[in-house]
Amino acid sequence: MAEPHIPVSINHLSCRICRNLLRNPATIPCGHNFCLDCIEGCWVSEQKNHSCPACGQKFPSRPHLIRNTTLAELLRDTERSLNMKRKNQESAETLLKRDRSSADTAGSTLCWRHNSPLDVYCCTDEKIICGVCASTKHSGHIFGLVKEERRRKQEELRIMQKKLREKLQEQQKQQENMKKMFERTEKEAKKTKDDCETVTVRVIDCLQRHYLSLTKIIEAQAWAAEAQLNVSLQNLETKIEEMKKMYAELDLLAQSDHSVLFLQEWPSMKSICEKDLLSYKEGSENPLLPIEVTKRAMEQLGRQLEDFCDQQFASLSQTCNDDQEENVAEKDVEDQQQRNESSDGFTGGTMSKKDVEPTTREDFLHYACDLSLDPTTAHKDLIISDREVRMSADRCQTPALYSSERFTHRHQVLCREGLQAERCYYEVEVKGDKAEIALAYKGIDRKSSTNKSAFGANANSWSLDLTNFYSVSHKLESIRLTQLPSGGRIGVYLKFKEGTLSFYEVSDSMRFLYKVEAKFTEPLYPGFWLNDKCCIRICDLKRHKQ
Repeated sequence: MAEPHIPVSINHLSCRICRNLLRNPATIPCGHNFCLDCIEGCWVSEQKNHSCPACGQKFPSRPHLIRNTTLAELLRDTERSLNMKRKNQESAETLLKRDRSSADTAGSTLCWRHNSPLDVYCCTDEKIICGVCASTKHSGHIFGLVKEERRRKQEELRIMQKKLREKLQEQQKQQENMKKMFERTEKEAKKTKDDCETVTVRVIDCLQRHYLSLTKIIEAQAWAAEAQLNVSLQNLETKIEEMKKMYAELDLLAQSDHSVLFLQEWPSMKSICEKDLLSYKEGSENPLLPIEVTKRAMEQLGRQLEDFCDQQFASLSQTCNDDQEENVAEKDVEDQQQRNESSDGFTGGTMSKKDVEPTTREDFLHYACDLSLDPTTAHKDLIISDREVRMSADRCQTPALYSSERFTHRHQVLCREGLQAERCYYEVEVKGDKAEIALAYKGIDRKSSTNKSAFGANANSWSLDLTNFYSVSHKLESIRLTQLPSGGRIGVYLKFKEGTLSFYEVSDSMRFLYKVEAKFTEPLYPGFWLNDKCCIRICDLKRHKQ
């Protein structure tokens, strides 16, 4: 006898913590069901108080959690039924397609339905059929004889041969041009190398000229400072002598035994002393100030030149790499050279894969890491979905369960994983007009309404801010980038031990945005902020790993 079908609502099979289907279901004493990992994580965060996240019932001690076998079997049977239904539907579609195509089986000269000769061609359906099929299933269609249709198709074949022959000639011509291109490659490479050397020498000459000019300016500033110090020193020596004389006269008056004379002399001497004291002002002008200003300006210029060169050469290298990937012949030559180098048996003069900086997206994907959003840290207005890799804002959603790890005042969330590997890379898709992609220490403030809990506004976090422009923030200091947003996918590349954090805009190529240099002292947790009209999704890079 068939088992009765009992309808089950999908809501009854969902966890009230992660809001997904139950995984490893466990039932607590009050009767509610949760994922085993979710309820254990919830009670770990509560520490002493153990209560039901659904009804709030408190338990005097932490209940012993075991797997609900019956509920797990129900979930498994439900999934098995869905799979069986899908397979039956696919089998039916496969049989239908097989029936439709069986009439066209190659090599057959008789109709598979009526066992009659295939001597009629249906022009409407473009199929070879028998006379019975023509009068029944193909009634009302346009027909022709097989031999006549063969002659017509033969003409089409001749035209196709002509087109193919012309295309073959084009390909052969292109082959000849490519062989000539090989001859030009060495000449062009040498010429380009010489041009690069010329540009480099010209830049060095330009810097050298400005350096010599700057040394003259510094020498003039030093001479002016010394002259100012000499004048100040002479004035100071004169004032010291005057003050010594005044002090001696005051001392002489103080030792006088004649009271009448003392009272007569003191008012005038007091007035003179007060007047002189007011005129004795310390020099407020720093003679070294011009030299210090020059030093700070040069340090800033040096950093700007380094950043500019890094960005431009990274972009140039990316462009060259893209062109090289499109040229199959050059790529084969390069692979052969690499195989020859590896077969030489020398290791001291070659670079390992870890020593080479990634330039293409395929290179970065070697360091891809798996991330998932932590719902216990998410602001109450944030919705975590799609297996904890997608987040959006909704002020009208059901109030979230209390968590001491949750951000209270800002639409922020952290990932579960702390990053401290030598190299880590992940990508994020942003849809909307305003968001922040950040990395933070686990100890970042969650409850403050001030900047202590805002990404990029304290010493515990670094943030890339996306609006109608890019900016990078740390310790309330923000740097606006010159690049404007042109895509919705951001790549984050962390070198923890080296202390660098780089941001890229990902499309067909890797567009460098900015590199942060810092000393990281503890694991960094990826985090995100978004406004009400924004959505963020962590990209799945598993299938790209090699």
